[in-house]
Amino acid sequence: FRNMRFISAAMIVAMSTVLITMGALIALGFTVHIMSSMIAIFLMPIAVVDSVHIMSEFSDRYREKSNAKDTIKNVLGHLFRPMLFTSVTSAIGFYSLMLTPIPPVQVFGAFVGSGILLAFLITVIFVPAYICALKPSTLEGFAKATHEEHKDGWLQKLGAVAARHAKLWIAFFLAVLAFAWFGIQQININDNPVRWFKPDHEVRIADEVLNDHFAGTYNAYVIFENTLDATEKARSAVRDALNNDALSEESRDALSALLEQQQVNFNQWIIAIDDLLFSVGSDQLEPLERLMTELEQLNSASKAFQSPELLAYMSEMQAYLQTTGLVGKSNSLSDVVKTVNRELRSGEEKDYELPDNAAGVAQTLLQYQSSHRPQDLWHFVTPDYKRSLMWLQLTSGDNQHVTQVVKTVDSYIQDNPLPANIEVDWAGKAYLNVVWQEAMVEGMLDSLISAFVVVFIMMVLLFRSVVFGVLAMLPLSLTIAFIYGLIGWVGKDYDMPIAVLSSLTLGLSVDFAIHFIERTRATFKQTGNWKDTLAVMFDEPARAISRNAIVIAIGFTPLLFAPLVPYITVGVFLASIMAISAIVTLIMLPAVMTAFSRLIFRGGQS
Repeated sequence: FRNMRFISAAMIVAMSTVLITMGALIALGFTVHIMSSMIAIFLMPIAVVDSVHIMSEFSDRYREKSNAKDTIKNVLGHLFRPMLFTSVTSAIGFYSLMLTPIPPVQVFGAFVGSGILLAFLITVIFVPAYICALKPSTLEGFAKATHEEHKDGWLQKLGAVAARHAKLWIAFFLAVLAFAWFGIQQININDNPVRWFKPDHEVRIADEVLNDHFAGTYNAYVIFENTLDATEKARSAVRDALNNDALSEESRDALSALLEQQQVNFNQWIIAIDDLLFSVGSDQLEPLERLMTELEQLNSASKAFQSPELLAYMSEMQAYLQTTGLVGKSNSLSDVVKTVNRELRSGEEKDYELPDNAAGVAQTLLQYQSSHRPQDLWHFVTPDYKRSLMWLQLTSGDNQHVTQVVKTVDSYIQDNPLPANIEVDWAGKAYLNVVWQEAMVEGMLDSLISAFVVVFIMMVLLFRSVVFGVLAMLPLSLTIAFIYGLIGWVGKDYDMPIAVLSSLTLGLSVDFAIHFIERTRATFKQTGNWKDTLAVMFDEPARAISRNAIVIAIGFTPLLFAPLVPYITVGVFLASIMAISAIVTLIMLPAVMTAFSRLIFRGGQS
């Protein structure tokens, strides 16, 4: 605007919005972290949008009236409804993030969406009051400078070109849509938090060096679990023994005492029954011996990871994974048992094997505990031997790489079924990133679809016309399709920043279409002629749209100098979205309206 007073008004609105929003964030007890800074970064350029529209139209109309109050009333009469709807649609785009199952993203969407509505409220209250408080000489100088600045009429030429070659432009946009569709098919969903740093960052360099020299710094764990409920089976066996008529009252009382214990301790139960065998008559030996045998079998089955067969299965899976090139190294309880067994026997490689029976495995583990800190064993197996893990070291933390490892394990299990009562699951940060990415992608898809539907319904309600509602959705649909198609063509991974931005772009890129269509309808009612309407639209309205696109696009460019790749992605992505959506709006809508003017304006007036 080449006027510091007008620039100050826009900056006051932006700073007030950011400070109030961040103050509310802190007051509600939220921790200040990366999402907090992202909230401020997003709000700063977006908060000035309505101010630019108001001051842009005010500068053009003030020369006609030369009265600030009358001019600002007229301006707000034109702009209030489109500004309200653009603010609401932008807020909906951010509010849709609350549908994702990730709390930081939900907080981000809630506060940015609320900040946009707050910016609208501050703008319609503060900016008119601020303008009316300025001296007439200041307003006249600003209006004159603005008038001189736009004598070239390049926007009118753009509008004329869009209308003159309407069918050609429509064909071009259809070709762009086809180009985008094929690009979207090639989008590669992948993420790795380490890659959020620039290639020359010390964290990125250290990661590459470590993975080149060692087996891998990315950890994933295959969790093996014994699902056999030995505890309940043991209680059931004791209850069955109680029903045997051969037992005396003393024996029944002893068994009932076992059932009253909160937890089943197989060793204590077996010792108790063994003691009971020495104190009863021969007629009671058979049921008690049968019970003790059953408990001993359940005790052995409950400690599944003392079974040589199960440990051999884990060892064979490790050997298979090692041949795939996906895993740098793996460790499991089987390796511990083999190592101890080798050292107990000869120390030679030929004895690096599993013992023949469960008792041998138990002895090796006992020896391991006696020569190490006893708790070290529980890094590989739980004390009750119901769960054990296989530690996988990966040289890449890319989600696609981890997903491939998971599929490889699933394929191995399908070809080599797990032992009875054994199930597997996954854990570890590398696997957590995969789960998080899946939740993010699915959540963003849901939020994008829901936001698109809500925005379309709002467009139909705003314009009271399905035709104009569809028109409003055309520029943003093409813009989003083009951006994502370009991502697919250039090979950029669909990662966390792009997933978060998916639904945001919808609310932002529809703003220009709302202003253009609303002003077009109002102007057409006055002129009754599409040609004259087009000339008016590519004066002040088109100028306000281009100004806003420039302001927002430039507002995000400082992110290009950030040290983290996600910030850079946000900057490039949003600046591109705003610039492209403005260009598409100023070319596509006039072209479509020219080609289908009879249908569109008849629908608009109905």
